[in-house]
Parts: sequence; C-alpha cells; structure tokens
Amino acid sequence: MPINADGPQFRLDTDATSYWFRVSAFGHLEHVYYGPRLPGGPMEALALKHTATIGSTIAYDQSDLTYSLDVLPLEWSGSGYGDYRFAPIEARMPDGIFASDFAYVGHEIMPGSVGPQDGLPSAQGDPDACSTLRVDLVDEATGVRLELFWTVYDRADVITRRAVLINGATSSLTIRRLLSGMVDLPDRGFTMITFDGGWIKEAHRHDRVLAPGLSVNASTTGSSSNRHNPGFLLAERGATEDAGWVYGFNLIYSGNHLGAVELANHDLVRVGLGINDHCFEQTLAPGERFEAPEMIMTVSDAGLNGASHHFHDFINDHVVPRAWRHRPRPVLINSWEATFFDFTQKKLLALARQARDLGVELFVLDDGWFGKRDDDTAGLGDYDVNRKKLPNGLDGFGKQITDLGMGFGLWFEPEMVNEDSALFRAHPEWAVRAPGRRDTLGRNQLVLDLTNPDVQDYLIASVSRVLDEAPISYVKWDMNRHISVAYSPTLTEQGRFYHAYMLGLYRVLGAIFGPRPDILLETCSSGGNRFDLGMLCYGPQVWSSDDTDPVERLAIQGGLSYLYPPSCMGAHVSAAPHQQTLRPTPLSTRFNVAAFGVLGYELDLKNLGRLQLQEIREQIAFYKEHRDTLQFGRFSRLDARRPHQVGWQVVAPDGREAIAGFFQTLATASPGYDALRVVGLDPQRRYRVATRPQYLYLDRFGELIKHVLPVDLDPDGVVLRTAGKVYKLTDCVECYEGSGALLGAGVLLDNQFMGSNYNDQTRLLGDFGSSLYVIQEIDDEH
Repeated sequence: MPINADGPQFRLDTDATSYWFRVSAFGHLEHVYYGPRLPGGPMEALALKHTATIGSTIAYDQSDLTYSLDVLPLEWSGSGYGDYRFAPIEARMPDGIFASDFAYVGHEIMPGSVGPQDGLPSAQGDPDACSTLRVDLVDEATGVRLELFWTVYDRADVITRRAVLINGATSSLTIRRLLSGMVDLPDRGFTMITFDGGWIKEAHRHDRVLAPGLSVNASTTGSSSNRHNPGFLLAERGATEDAGWVYGFNLIYSGNHLGAVELANHDLVRVGLGINDHCFEQTLAPGERFEAPEMIMTVSDAGLNGASHHFHDFINDHVVPRAWRHRPRPVLINSWEATFFDFTQKKLLALARQARDLGVELFVLDDGWFGKRDDDTAGLGDYDVNRKKLPNGLDGFGKQITDLGMGFGLWFEPEMVNEDSALFRAHPEWAVRAPGRRDTLGRNQLVLDLTNPDVQDYLIASVSRVLDEAPISYVKWDMNRHISVAYSPTLTEQGRFYHAYMLGLYRVLGAIFGPRPDILLETCSSGGNRFDLGMLCYGPQVWSSDDTDPVERLAIQGGLSYLYPPSCMGAHVSAAPHQQTLRPTPLSTRFNVAAFGVLGYELDLKNLGRLQLQEIREQIAFYKEHRDTLQFGRFSRLDARRPHQVGWQVVAPDGREAIAGFFQTLATASPGYDALRVVGLDPQRRYRVATRPQYLYLDRFGELIKHVLPVDLDPDGVVLRTAGKVYKLTDCVECYEGSGALLGAGVLLDNQFMGSNYNDQTRLLGDFGSSLYVIQEIDDEH
C-alpha cells in the first residue's frame, strides 16, 4: 500500500522512496523521514529526539518543557506559538490576531489524485497510479480549518502537497501568505541549486551552499519568470550527477512563486514552496476557502540525474495533457527568423515547400498575420486577418499548407493589447492600468486584464473562432512582457490581482484547448519566461528560449533538464552567426543540441547552399528515426572530464538504444584523450557504438587547407569558396562494440585535432564542435 495510516502515524511509500510523519502528543504533524525507501520498522528510531530543554526556546505546554515547536521537524507550522522559523502561513485570523496553531483532528485516504476545486491545474493520476491522503487540522481558538493533501505517485517516485484553508469562524480572516506545503529535513550539508537568468539566458544553474538563515527562490513579475524558475534542488554534500541524496521541489503554478529554504540553528532545514506573498492579500468570509497550488517533491540517492528522472517520468505521465502523453511531436519550421513581419503569402509558401522537401512536418506562421501588424506597435488584441499579406485568409492559406502534406500552426499573443488596435479603442478599460498613474508599456504593449470575466470571454471566443475557421493543428501562445502597476477595477481587493490573473488565464486555456485536445499547444513567454508545470498542464511543450545559439542552449536546456524532460523543450536550429550572440557555430552542432528536445527550424532556407540543405535533410531523417528515444527516453547529464565540455545522453525506454552527445564549447591546443561514458544501459547486453556522420566544410580549415592541397590557393578566394559549395569532408566516424558495463566504464575516443595533420581518424571539433553517438543493442541472430 502506498499510504499506510493508523491514526497517529503515516507512511507514504513510492517504489523507491519513503515519506513518514506522525501526530505528536499535542496534535502537530511531526516529520520523521523522507529518503530512499525503507522496509518498515518503528518510527521512534528515526524521530528527532527532544529530551533536554533548549535555551531561548518557548515551551508549547508546561506539561512537557522539552517540547518546543522551534526545534521540532514539522509538516506544517503556524505562528505565534514559539516556532520562529519561516512560516508557511501568515494570516490575520478571525479574532484579529496574527497567530495560528493547527492540530490534527482526522484524516482520509482516497484513491487516485484529488485536484483543487477553484480552477487551478494539477497533476492527474488514476487509482492504479496514485492515492491521496488528506489530513484535517483545526485552529482551536478560532475554528479555522486546514486541509493538507499528499498524493503519492508510486512508479514516478513523486509526492505532491497542497493546502486548503477554510474559514470555519463567524468572522472574516485575511491571508497574507499561504504556501502549498512545507517540510523540515535534517541537514546533510545541502547545496541549494536554482535555475536563474533572464531573457535569452534562462535557467542557468547556480549553486549555493546553505548557510544559517533564509535562502529564497522567488518571482514577482506576474509569471513564474525567466529570472528564477520555481523548481529547485537540495543536494547533499558531495552529491554528483549519479550519486548522493538529492531532493527536488517544484510547483504547478505559472504566477509569482516563493521557494524558501531555511537552515535553522539546530541543523534542521525548512523547505516551503507556494504563491509569493509579494503584494498578496485575500480575505475569506465565513465559510469561504482558499486553495494553494500543488507542490511537487521527490528524492533520490542516485544523484542529480536520479531526481531528474523522477521529475521527467512524473511530467510525461501525470502533468502534460492526456492526449499528448508519449505522443511524438512533429518537426516544425517557424517563419519568424526567416521573415519577421515582412512576408507575403508567396514568400511563406516558398518557405513551406522547401521545408516540406527537407522532411519538415509542420509549418508555423508566427507574428504579423492579423490587423495592422507590420511591426510591434500595433494590432495586438485584434483577430482579423491581414488580407494584404494573406489574401485567401487563414483558412485558404492553411489549406495550401495542408495540401503540401504539412500541419499548419499559428502564433498568438492573446494576453496583450497595443494602444493602436481596434480592441483598445473599443475597450481601453480592459488593459491593466491604474487610474491617476502613468501607463507602463513593454514591447509597446499593455497587458489585458484577465481578472475580468469579460476579457476572458473575449479571448475564448476570439481564439476559438480562429482555430475553428482554419485547419490549425498547433498553437504557439506567447506573452511578451511582465506585469506592472497591477490593478483591476473588477477587484475589491487588489492583493488578489496576481493570483486572480492566473486563475483567469487557466480558465481561458482550459476553455480553448480542453475541447480541442489534438491541437498541439506550445506555450511561450519571450522564450522561457513561463516554463513551469502549470503551463505544461495545458500544453505539452514550452519554447525554452528566444536564444537558439547552441552554445547558450547547452546551459539553457541543460538547466531545464534538471526539472523537465526533453519532450517539453522547444529547440530550434537557426542561422549562424546567431542573432542573439553573433557567434558562428557549425550546422551540425546547432542540430546536435536541438535534437535533445522537440526539433524545429527557424531560418530562411533560400539562403542556404545545396550541401547545407542536404545536411538538414539528413538531420531530419535521423531525428525521425530516433524520435521516440530523443523525446521520451531516459535523459541524463554526464559529468564532464574537462572544462568547456558537456555530455548528454538519452536511453530508450526498452534499453535497446541510446543517443549520446559530446559538446565542446572551446578547443584547447593539443588536448588530452576524451572518453565517451554511457550510463543506464543493461550491463549484460552487448551494444554497438557508432558516430553519426556529419559534414565538415572547407572553410572550417582556414589556412590549414594550404597544407592539404597540392597547389597554393587563397582559403578565402573564389576557387575554394566555389568548391566549398559543392564539396565537403566527413568528420571522424568511430565504431565500437561492448557490453553495457564496458560502455559505462568509458570508451576512449580518437584524437581531436592536435595542431597539425588531418586524416579521417581525427575528430575535428574546434570551438563549438560536437558529435552524436548512436548506441544500439546487437542482435545475436545477426
């Protein structure tokens, strides 16, 4: 049984983890253990002992002077009764006092998942996949009730938490903070790992060793934000990618979040996660309830990769919409970087035909198809098709795309409005603006007030009409600015704005895409500004970043991989030098990085030569052949042997195939040997490892070409530039065989370029070079 409860004790077990807590003598929920699965045994051995009175503490009850909430590991803490650590709740209670003391009064075990009732998204699990424990607590002084939920997902090794506050008193109360859950863990020399950045530099990993006091991972922008992803990890001292205890936490929410980790003075670490209390305030009248979003927890003793694997399984099986669970995502081309706003139907169709001939399956028309949208100063909020650009309308153009044998996708930015738009002229009150204060614009646009049901209804009707009038199979839903001067005339309490906005957005997304489950929704917010589990409940993938430079994507996708699987990451091949960094990178590396995600292309194909087009054709064919493995296999990060190198791999669910990526951001002179170590294979099976062949262009050699040719030619002259358009070399291809155990030990690879000489057994990586390796089980019959 995943949940065992005998009244005062609760044992929650997944396939590989155990989570135990109990009711203390005074009714508080005392945390006992969270870690690798235990076979059983008395809890008392693991429980924190409190046999001595500790100075500067407050005794909760005079009958036991050693019982102080400040040094007790808890599942939930109130305030005002001697626990001075960060509290998951801050509320002015019905008696007007900022104090709460919630004690156990009962519990219930229910099959399956039990989600929120107020429109928040949540994970989904059938009774054969999970079960839910609800524990009921009450603040005796006021009658305010608290319901705490734990849902145990056995096979995914994940437990979710959420809290519901119910005003059972006869007077109102005011919530200033209500987190989804908290837990106190014994300190293991933790390092807190967060994923931070900004626009075009999202989700970079940052490590900080916990020191006494509070560490915060938070967002105040109105979204989960590109500054600090809501997910974070706690890794014990010495943990690596593949070894050591690692705890993981995340939140099914897309708005302002707060993750708090406090190292207290007696070696307990308090972890809490939920809605940020920044500008938050909500009154509950008698009988009303407030539900916090769902918090996600996991733990693994197999290092950072182990925790990531739990998260990946959980998201693929229980978070993304059912219609897209383990359903292959198509290879797409997006029109944006090829045309920006300046396009015609003829230009788009030429791009689509060329992409179709290369194997692309989905054509996505990005910004500029509606209203007077010739730049970013006008048109947002309107949904009339620009007939100068698309004389046959979306329906006619979409049919031309589908007649090519491709799917048709469309970009929207429904949450925004330009002042130069028909919508704003008709309804200026629908924009987020405050009376008597200056308007604040971002990207020349205002935010629409999604707390307003009329705005929600307008968006639902407008987007639904477009989707139903054209053969659209994919939507890119964008949101290109933060919220500022948060105010709505429809709200009596402005402290509800940020949360009410998210509830409004979730209603809109559910109403549009719930009845249209086969439309592939990719959410976006200036790239990865809203890469979170809340958005993944409505669409199975998120645009990872507006930065498509593969070197930057190693950090961005690598950071996201700690919390999210490759099947969720939109990853495109674009032109080089890159528009975000001006960095020139090989076409092979651009593909090799994007292949560890949902592959797309975003460049003007007419500017490519014959060899580059042929290379893209071969890339797409390779990706399709190995798509199931690349999108839904077991992704792991490999510990790099040297700086400036990154290793990724993914193993097919049946263990018969793996793809490994070796990436080098900077070359060194006369480098040492490189090793390819493949983890997660069956140690007894035999496998063949082979490099995926990729092109080397003549301009990669520079002056070195003089030493290869029998005649002296200018490396940048017309002869070699012409030859480079029709002639290429193949990078070193290696092939090895061995058991899974042998490959796990590491295969030493052929030399990189050593500063002189070149032959077909030399790996010519240089700066920004990379290789993919295909590992396949050897069939003994052949």
